Amino acid sequence: MSKQKLSLQDQLLKSGLVSSAVAKSAKSDKHKQTQQQRKNNVTIVDEAKELVKKAQAEKAERDRELNQLKTQQEEQKHLVAQVKQLIELNKLPKDADGVGYHFSDNNKVKTLYVSAVMREQIITGKLAIVKAGDGYEVVSVEVAKKISLRDALIVIVDNELSTVVDTNQDDPYANYQIPDDLVW
Repeated sequence: MSKQKLSLQDQLLKSGLVSSAVAKSAKSDKHKQTQQQRKNNVTIVDEAKELVKKAQAEKAERDRELNQLKTQQEEQKHLVAQVKQLIELNKLPKDADGVGYHFSDNNKVKTLYVSAVMREQIITGKLAIVKAGDGYEVVSVEVAKKISLRDALIVIVDNELSTVVDTNQDDPYANYQIPDDLVW
């Protein structure tokens, strides 16, 4: 025998918590409200629904911002992985017994020992020095350009050949060219 489900109003009446007069007045108030709403095309603002909608909109905006931040972090991770892969696949072997090439990184003079041929190629702009973790690696200029497109701070030394020479007419040493291959 299935019992018929009672509405909340019926349940309250049956349990004796509400009198029939209170139930009738609540029912008539609700009926009047719906009649007035239909007659005047007036919508009664339900504050709870408005608060829920506002909270959902704020949550959606927060979620959108978090997703954008996560996407940016993922893109940054991919760029770091690409740079690391480019360096690992294209690094040239260094010579521990070779000549030292001195360069500056963060206002500190660093020394990288390479062969004499590689040193000349770095000076002439055919090779470049990039930062790989805590150390430095030598790569070709083409690879250094690819790396600088992803992160320009990784490329430490890139001696591109400059076709424009800035000369000051008042400089007394303008006739003296400063060599790039001085060994310190």
